[in-house]
Amino acid sequence: MNFVFISPGFPKTYYHFCESLQKQGVNVLAIGDVPYDELSEEVKHSVKEYYYVETLEDYDALVRAMGYFIFQYGRIDWLESNNEYWLESDARLRTDFNITTGLQNDIIEDVKHKSRMKEYYAKAHIPTARYILVSTIDAAKAFIDEVAYPVIAKPDSGMGAQDTHKINNEEELVDFFEHKADVQYIMEEFVEGVIESFDGIASQNHDIIFETSHVFPDPLLDVVSAHKSFVYYSQRVIPEDLKHYGEEAVKVFPVNGRCFHMEFFRLTKDKPGLANKGDVVGLEVNMRMPGGYTPDMMNWANDINVYDIYADMVTSGESLYNRNRRPYHCVYAGRRDEIVYHHTDEEIKKRYHHDLMMVERMPDILSDDMGNDTYTARFETMDEVNAFIEFVLG
Repeated sequence: MNFVFISPGFPKTYYHFCESLQKQGVNVLAIGDVPYDELSEEVKHSVKEYYYVETLEDYDALVRAMGYFIFQYGRIDWLESNNEYWLESDARLRTDFNITTGLQNDIIEDVKHKSRMKEYYAKAHIPTARYILVSTIDAAKAFIDEVAYPVIAKPDSGMGAQDTHKINNEEELVDFFEHKADVQYIMEEFVEGVIESFDGIASQNHDIIFETSHVFPDPLLDVVSAHKSFVYYSQRVIPEDLKHYGEEAVKVFPVNGRCFHMEFFRLTKDKPGLANKGDVVGLEVNMRMPGGYTPDMMNWANDINVYDIYADMVTSGESLYNRNRRPYHCVYAGRRDEIVYHHTDEEIKKRYHHDLMMVERMPDILSDDMGNDTYTARFETMDEVNAFIEFVLG
């Protein structure tokens, strides 16, 4: 089996995907924009051959790399980056080289656009926030008359909280229309809630091979716009309603043969016409692993190797491990350079040296979302998680 992995060195632990595939006899070939001599030894040893391109934005260079690999090794069976930013080019390469084990061009538009995701949610009978595609200010006002202020406007095709606007009144609505970029926006009713994710790996038959869940107490929009500290943690027990909706979404969304990251709102306030406080509603689905070092958090929380589980899915379509054992909560706390915190780095390490799994300076490209200095630890109870969050971010 020939597997092409795009950008195996970013995030820095993603070489583990290649390493686990290689352990199972897969011929792992890689394309990246870091010169070979600058790669970590771990990345070098995790692939059979590495093809350097100056930029992964250069599609012609990616085509040449694929042509070289096919000439040297024969037909390519899988191609993946597990990175949201490269989903479109991944799909284009699969289509052009007839790789049928992942998303192709005929489906990528459905998973890029938030409005099209709504159709999948409807098929799964999962409620979602009401929306319109932004056209005129009069149409926006009519929509707001129905759902009330505030509303959220963001690019229909976009990542994370980039270019997302919370509009609280007509003055802000006018300002949005005067300054918005020349792209298609989606406008949704504002929902007050906490984000809970349903994350995992699905087989080619839409069977869930691995699943877990994380809680994000502060919406990413608030974290980025207010430059707040960032925190999230895994749940030892997946709530039944979240698990049900997650399973139904996996059946209908094109997440077969891949990792998935599904976001839901658990309402903290009634939303007339949508749902009640405590209910779960769909937010969006991402066809990749959760960002940053979340795969490693999955490992620490569950005493597993999620990279091996992914390789199991690729090579055999299933994985044998104890799906019911979640011994820990794993919690991530990201501190920002511009905020003065009560406790120093040394104090954190001294107090939690038995619990810390990773202390890391986040790469600048991820720091707007995830903070600068980051601390990841695991605990058996939520009381310990909350105490850790207070100590690190207080």
